Amino acid sequence: MERIELENVLPAVFAGRENIVSDVWRKKLSFAKEKSYMIEAASGTGKSSLCSFIYGYRKDYEGIISFDSTDIRNLSGDDWTGIRQQTIGMMFQELRLFSELTAAENVTLKNNLTHFRAEKQIREWFSMLGIEDKWNEPVGQMSFGQQQRVAFIRMLCQPSDFLFMDEPVSHLDDANSKIMGDILSAEMCERGVGVIVTSIGRRLNMGYDVEIKL
Repeated sequence: MERIELENVLPAVFAGRENIVSDVWRKKLSFAKEKSYMIEAASGTGKSSLCSFIYGYRKDYEGIISFDSTDIRNLSGDDWTGIRQQTIGMMFQELRLFSELTAAENVTLKNNLTHFRAEKQIREWFSMLGIEDKWNEPVGQMSFGQQQRVAFIRMLCQPSDFLFMDEPVSHLDDANSKIMGDILSAEMCERGVGVIVTSIGRRLNMGYDVEIKL
């Protein structure tokens, strides 16, 4: 996939509102590979809804969302399975980790399906992000910031054209945010992925090609 496009999109819950000021809602917007985007949002402006719309979890919106000019409302269940396995990597705000599994198991569970990364690379990311000592620790016993780093690494363990992250550094310090940004910049250079990040406060620390107000 080369491009994600939104045209006159609006969450159904916002229908009837006339005073919406946004770079996203009721606009024409395009996300391209090899570019990075920061979506700044205030609470209640539809940030999580946008993530769910693009990932195909919800369809309660007006307008059109397209992947390479194909309206996503026309995609089949099999189409969505392929997209989630090969095209869009998503780091959800609530992370969706398995609390009873270790950090390593949460990541390798994904990687065993995709065979996309070598264990050496995964362990290197654990070390870079300061959680190498959490390799065999159950995720449920880790802080939320540590869990965010595990979820980030897991997201990288699948092929993708776009990486979409919903508030990925809400519980991280600036140093770890910078390391995440450096890793993403390397992924953009090596794989040509597009990077889309949302924030209602703390920003993932990297240079963005485009900044958008939701």
